[in-house]
Order: sequence, then C-alpha cells, then structure tokens
Amino acid sequence: MSPLIRDPKISTEQLRALIDRERFRYFRVGVFDIDGILRGKYLCRDKFLAAAEKGFGFCDVVLGWDSHDKLYDNTRASGWHTGYRDAPVRLDLTTMRRLPHEPDTAFVLGEFAGDYASVCPRGTLQRVLARGRELGYQCKAAVEYEFFLFDETPESVREKGYRGLKPFTPGMFGYSTLRSSVHHELYTGLLDLFEGMGIEIEGLHTETGPGVLEAALRYDDALVAADNAALFKTFMKVFAQRKGLMATFMAKWSMALPGQSGHVHLSLTDRAGKPVFLESGAPHGMSRVMRQFVAGQVSLMPEVLPMACSTINSYRRMVPGMWAPLAANWGVENRTTSIRVIPGSAHSQRSEYRIGPADANPYLIIAAALGSGLHGIERALDPGEPITGSAYELRAPGPGGLPLPRTLWDATHELRRSASARDLFGEDFVEHYAATREWEVREHRRHVSDWELARYFEII
Repeated sequence: MSPLIRDPKISTEQLRALIDRERFRYFRVGVFDIDGILRGKYLCRDKFLAAAEKGFGFCDVVLGWDSHDKLYDNTRASGWHTGYRDAPVRLDLTTMRRLPHEPDTAFVLGEFAGDYASVCPRGTLQRVLARGRELGYQCKAAVEYEFFLFDETPESVREKGYRGLKPFTPGMFGYSTLRSSVHHELYTGLLDLFEGMGIEIEGLHTETGPGVLEAALRYDDALVAADNAALFKTFMKVFAQRKGLMATFMAKWSMALPGQSGHVHLSLTDRAGKPVFLESGAPHGMSRVMRQFVAGQVSLMPEVLPMACSTINSYRRMVPGMWAPLAANWGVENRTTSIRVIPGSAHSQRSEYRIGPADANPYLIIAAALGSGLHGIERALDPGEPITGSAYELRAPGPGGLPLPRTLWDATHELRRSASARDLFGEDFVEHYAATREWEVREHRRHVSDWELARYFEII
C-alpha cells in the first residue's frame, strides 16, 4: 500500500478532500510510551482535523506510569508535581493508514512535542537520525520478530496464573511447511492484515518451539521501520485475540525454551542515497565506514544495553545455549555474536544487532543501535578482528568481547553514568529513562516469586 499522505505539511483543505475520497468515518490517533505500548483514542472528524493542523493534548501520565498504569514516583517529566497536565502531541500525517479490520477507519501516529519532546521515544530516534544526517548519512532499518502464539484468551491466562498455557501448535518444529499449510488461513490472514496497513512482511515461518512464529519486516527508512515494527507488535496481538488466540513478545516466557528475539538490521547511505557499507575487495566487503559503525556498536553496547534489553525478563534470555549473545562482540555471518555482519550487495550489506529481544521498544533499540554506530564513525573506531566459531566458548573481556551487564539494575547504572549516551540521546532522556528502569527493578524486588515460595516456604 502506498502512503496516503507523503507531505506532512498537507493543507486542511487537502486533508478534508482525502478523507472524503477515502470515505473515512472514524479517526484514531496514538502515541507510543516509554515501554513501546501504544496509547490512543478515537477523535471525531472536526477534532481530528484540528489536531492535524495544530496538534492536541494528551495527558502526560502516559509518560508517568509503567506498563501496568502504576504511577512512577521518581520521574521529573511527569508526576503529581506536573498536575498531570496535557502534554502537546504532534500528529505525523505521513503515518496515516487504514485499519483493515476496522472499516472506514483512519489511524495516525503522533509524538510528544514541546517540553516533552526530549523524553519521547519516537522523538529520541528522530534526534539520532538528525545527527546521522549532519554526518552525511541516512539510515535504512528492518526488524525481525519471534513471538509465541497460545490457544488462550486474556481471561484464561489470568485464571491459570500464566502457567500451563496451551501453545497454538505442539512440538519443536522450525520452518515447518506442515504447520503453516494446516493453518494457512491464519498465515494469509496475518499477511493480508499488514499488507492493508502498509507494513510489508518479507518472510513468515514457524520457529523452533511450540507455537512460535518469526516475521521479518521489510527494510525502510529507519523512522518508518520503527513505526512499522511498533505497529506490528500491537496489531499482531489484536489479530491473535480476534482469532481467539494470544501472542506474546515477552523475551523469555519459559525456562525450557529459547527466548524471543527482535533483531535490528541497519545500513547507511550517503545524502544521495548511495549505500556506503560495501567496499569491493575489502575484507568481508566492509568499507571503512562500516568497520567504524560496527566498532561503535560493540564499544557502546554495555552502556546503552537497557535501551535494547529494557525489562527484568530481557536478561532471562541472555543465558548460554539459548541463541542470545552473552557479550558485546562481532562476527561475520556468525549467529553467536551480538553484532552479525551480513555481507551482500551494495543494498543488502548490513549489520544485525542481535542483542535485541522481542520486548524492546522499537524506537529505542533502533536509536541505540544506530546512535552507537554513529559514535564509532565520529571517533573513527576500529572493531579489530571478527570472532570466528562459537563466541560462547570465548571469555569476555578478552577475545570474547566486552562483558555485558547481567541485570537491568546494573545496565541502567551503566546508562546513567554514560557520557556518550547523554551526548547521543540527551540529558533529559537518559535521566527519565534510567528512572523508569530503576522503577521497574524496584517493582520486581517487591514481588515474591513462585520459585521463592517453592524453595523456602517449608524447608528453610
């Protein structure tokens, strides 16, 4: 589907004409919060037209509570001290699209503006993209997601306490033609939904694990790719629940199964759109710019890790033998490293940021992966030699790479004290985001787990 609007400065008269031509009767707007959760509302036609021209107000509590709507007590951007006033939101009309499952409905994404722009996830990515343009580069990106489907409902998973859930399909059956053929209506329905939303899925298949699928989204300009990734996660859940199923992008829901990744693929072009990562005759085809980019991604990964691994659960995935990287390092076509260089043509040569789990906020993980790469270019860093063979067998620090924080608490403190992160993403963002991650850890520490009850209740 081609974009309904290409020029964000479309006039109100032109917008009215488009609405009439497309026969839109309902209007939905949304913003993504710090956890990558879509918060939105319906607007009437006149209110939508006014918002498109002048913006609108959205209660700043969206930036002041966690994923369960519990108020932070440690943030400055939003809290009782702000009175939970309306934060200005600017609509990006180039994101307007149809919602195929909601006839006659237009959907548009917005982003926080004014005093709130500095802590807005979408705005944070845009600041990194602007930095890249100042250096003479534009970024292409794509995200691929693994996610589990369950034959459950929001009610049944709660009744079961999230235990003993029934997977959509049984057994470990990666790349299964059998499974995708038996359930082809679900697969083609999913493809049709996202095609109708203008989100192209390049590849879709079963992964190894009961009920797990992988979807690779087509590459695009980095901001569009982030929008598409964030919308994919939201509306994949909508699609599943409308089918009587549930989808989860939780990084690791079972200790017995591999975790769920959200790998980010990145490449750069110059101002004229010419790819700059490929150099004929160079080792692995890596240009000087690409080597510097990869070096930056590796060197800053320990400092920006919570922007990629943002939940307590993210770190459950980072264990040996579960297909997740354990250190900041790089290799060529090596799926045991955190940065995988993928050689190819001028347009397909790229880096894959493999540290990312499926639960990451797409705007923030792309900002981290891109920003750290630009950091390497600015400082002309060199990545050294790539790891060959299994990175799991090498020790970090040393030939295995740089050690990574093993908990969200430790990672957040690395981010908070990182001068490079503050330079790349802004003081306000780092302070706000670090506070939200510290809150997440505090909430976790208050929880008494099933493991603790089973281990200590009787015996200790």
